[in-house]
Amino acid sequence: MKLQLWDTAGQERFRSVTRNYYRGAAGAILVYDITNRSTFNSLSSWLADARSLASPDLAVVLVGNKVDLEEDSRQVGELEASKWAKRHDCLFLETSSWTGEAVSTPFLLLARSILLSIESGRIDPARNGSGISYGERALKRVPSWSVGSDSGFEVGGSGRGFKKVKSKCC
Repeated sequence: MKLQLWDTAGQERFRSVTRNYYRGAAGAILVYDITNRSTFNSLSSWLADARSLASPDLAVVLVGNKVDLEEDSRQVGELEASKWAKRHDCLFLETSSWTGEAVSTPFLLLARSILLSIESGRIDPARNGSGISYGERALKRVPSWSVGSDSGFEVGGSGRGFKKVKSKCC
């Protein structure tokens, strides 16, 4: 699975540009700062934008960042955020981009959620606007996808027809 990621900064001044990135998206990760209540308070607005412009089956992960900071600097409690996520049908976790704690987890959760939606038939990758597209021709022969019991993913089938993609970076 190849994910295309856009960091839209979440700042009001970029809102009109940000809306363009939501179109056709299959998933979104909303990040707020646990030490800054205003970032949490603006989540409803950002989520409404994403849900109105993205795929109808948008998978969303809510991420509270900066858990490495002192507890007394916290303005948004984990329980409060968890309840908000549940009410809005989002997955939830907290991370620290400073220490790297659980930084890859939101991406894995989002990918897993999208894969489960494909497997269950809730998302049809062939439908326009699903937010899912096949890359190279070989990828159109995708074997059955299955989600492993750990945080990784397993691909069923022989895997024939897939080429290892070399990084073009650096």
